[in-house]
Amino acid sequence: MTHRDYSLLGPDARRAVESGLAAAEWYHTDIPRKEMKALMQRADQPAIRDTVILYGCMIAFAGIGIALWPSWWSVPFWLAYGVLYGSASDSRWHECGHGTAFRTPWMNTVVYHIASFMIIRNPVTWRWSHARHHTDTIIVGRDPEIAVMRPPALLRLGLAFFGILDTWNGLGRMLLNASGRLHPEEATYIPESEASKVVLVARVWVAIYAATLTLALAMQSILPLMVIGLPRMCGAWHHVMTGLLQHGGLADNVIDHRLNSRTVYMNPISRFIYWNMNYHIEHHMFPMVPYHRLPDLHARIKDDLPAPSPSIAAAYAEMIPVLIRQLRNEDVFLTRALPEGARPYRADLHALPAE
Repeated sequence: MTHRDYSLLGPDARRAVESGLAAAEWYHTDIPRKEMKALMQRADQPAIRDTVILYGCMIAFAGIGIALWPSWWSVPFWLAYGVLYGSASDSRWHECGHGTAFRTPWMNTVVYHIASFMIIRNPVTWRWSHARHHTDTIIVGRDPEIAVMRPPALLRLGLAFFGILDTWNGLGRMLLNASGRLHPEEATYIPESEASKVVLVARVWVAIYAATLTLALAMQSILPLMVIGLPRMCGAWHHVMTGLLQHGGLADNVIDHRLNSRTVYMNPISRFIYWNMNYHIEHHMFPMVPYHRLPDLHARIKDDLPAPSPSIAAAYAEMIPVLIRQLRNEDVFLTRALPEGARPYRADLHALPAE
């Protein structure tokens, strides 16, 4: 396998720029302008409904958990609260970061900041990080959000299901930013004018965590941390389970989202937690389409896309053999067949595998 340097400051970053992969023109399925405008129409009602359900369930689960504490009967409620805190916050951070969940801007901003705090991702930093992810999706040396590298780091992926590394790195970056500094990689995509905002958010978060920890020590109980902090770890498994399927086992260094992203059909509960990001090819191809219109977008362009994985289990059954081969240092990735009549994969800046 060709060595890949995933650092944003390394030789692969330079090669991506030199080869034309950085900020390249991506393939898009043709959709008439009028249809696209309708699909991009934003609305408050779906997101308000989902947000009320989400935070209502969180308040209920946490309230019951506190009432039953420290009985073992509280465990199911804390686990449910954890999934909403540690996984649903990931999708809310994502969609509200795009500014498409709600039509009303301040609603996107409020939910984005709440979700960013719960997932421990600085809302200023990650807005720019995610913009880079969409500009240079899975381009080695350019995309700061590549979850499955080559060869796969199994220990890192295993720890991710418990939120251990993400939480540790998130808190570490929070403390670094609170000291008034940016990480060198952050400086490659965050404008200088935004640096002070990064620092301010980090200092507010440090104050909140310090107050929570002080309360826990005063109570001689971890209960405050069960409400703020710990759910980021115990509830991470769902967003990791779904997140690995976004790009895992697929191509890197390509400019066709049909090659590096995966759409998966999911059950209604997972779709609620994930906020329809299972339609991931569609989202990357047209990121300004709101989450509640992604099923419609999928229906409109599915004849130009690879067939979706029929379930989460089926997607993993497809992905894992590829990751095993990559562990053996084979430079392979999955290329799924396109429907008859679909436009060919765009391969002008890369070569498809021979097999």
